Amino acid sequence: MKLANLCAALLLGAASIAHAQDHAPHWDYGHHHGPAQWSSMESDFAACKVGKEQSPIDIRHAVKGKLPALDLHYKSSAAEIVNNGHTIQVNLSDAGTLTIDGVPYRLVQFHFHTPSEEKINGHAYAMVAHLVHQSADGKVAVIAVLFKEGKANAALADVFAHLPRTQGSPQAMAAGFDPTTILPAEQGYYSYTGSLT
Repeated sequence: MKLANLCAALLLGAASIAHAQDHAPHWDYGHHHGPAQWSSMESDFAACKVGKEQSPIDIRHAVKGKLPALDLHYKSSAAEIVNNGHTIQVNLSDAGTLTIDGVPYRLVQFHFHTPSEEKINGHAYAMVAHLVHQSADGKVAVIAVLFKEGKANAALADVFAHLPRTQGSPQAMAAGFDPTTILPAEQGYYSYTGSLT
């Protein structure tokens, strides 16, 4: 499948929860391990049943506001790619920051979901890249870049060329990765408080 950046919107979600443990139960989007079952898989997942700001999210009836431009200071970084059992993830060692209200959040990794977890007015996109940032006190902010099918995406060509087929240890990407290459030219966005999947 060929993918192109969706230039219409970015999503900026913030969560003040820690990263999931490495040995958490297997979840997915299907019938047996899907969103309706997440809350009963482990006691730490209970918020999936009662939470009001959960991922996946369908953005409807958005209220237009005066949001500041995204304060991004990205740069090329050493990178390693891994199949973590849920998705393909690219870990970044020093890829720069996103600053929110004066607080820097370091870009630590990005990963993919197909189709997109986020929907806009009920519409899911072919793929989403979640750029995961973390502040010094452990808070998380995620920028979701939505993709639609289209011409080949040159920015992700090296990532796609090194996709690990099976779950395993991270493998270094010799060329590293520049996260600015997957951002759309126009960076209007929706902002919401939510959860990690």
